[in-house]
Amino acid sequence: MKNGITKGVYSVLGLLVLIFTSACHHEVAKAQPNVPAAPPAPTAAINANPAYIQHGQPTQLSWQTTNASDINIVGLGTVPANGSRTIYPPESTTYQLVAKGPGGTDDASARVTVSEPAPAASSGNTELTFDEAVKDVFFDYNRFNIRPNEMQDIQRDAQYLEKNQGTKITVEGHCDERGSTEYNLALGAKRASAVEKALVQLGVPSASIKTISYGKERPFCTQSDESCWQENRRGHFVDRQ
Repeated sequence: MKNGITKGVYSVLGLLVLIFTSACHHEVAKAQPNVPAAPPAPTAAINANPAYIQHGQPTQLSWQTTNASDINIVGLGTVPANGSRTIYPPESTTYQLVAKGPGGTDDASARVTVSEPAPAASSGNTELTFDEAVKDVFFDYNRFNIRPNEMQDIQRDAQYLEKNQGTKITVEGHCDERGSTEYNLALGAKRASAVEKALVQLGVPSASIKTISYGKERPFCTQSDESCWQENRRGHFVDRQ
């Protein structure tokens, strides 16, 4: 009889444990919220081909976006999610693509550099002729190698200097505002030296060229955006006459 009672007690206790465990599991399951998935973030890409043109020439601007409902190119206005457009920029311009959607915002930019044909050397105002004929050399972010398409302007610079062999120049190395003062002084020096080396290879006497680095200390543009940063990443020519 005692054994029967003991077995009965254990059976009741086991049943209670089973009921309690099931109830706890049910409560835990109910406590987990149903969190909706976050909307995907937009992506943006833009390209200009060619990126270097002479004044009056066209270039093809192409762009692609995903997960965006509001797409805008600064200077051109609202555009489709993907597309292309032939443009005739009157001056060097950075086109910024901004894509907005439920998942946030993304942006990208493409720069088109517009150059003027180099005028023929004349016996007129030497300073004006130098400023019109000799074009600065621009660099990519954190780089000092000369971009292939910049060589066209360097060749024109060299042609002018060969025709005006008495001209002595200073090549200034400049950087954008990002990075330390010391780092940018070193980077500016490398940029000025790269321009000097290219000119010498094209026949310009090295004795007529002086280089100096100003790093980020003498910006040509003071706004903190890619358009200004590109303007400040340059090898700048100064006539020492």
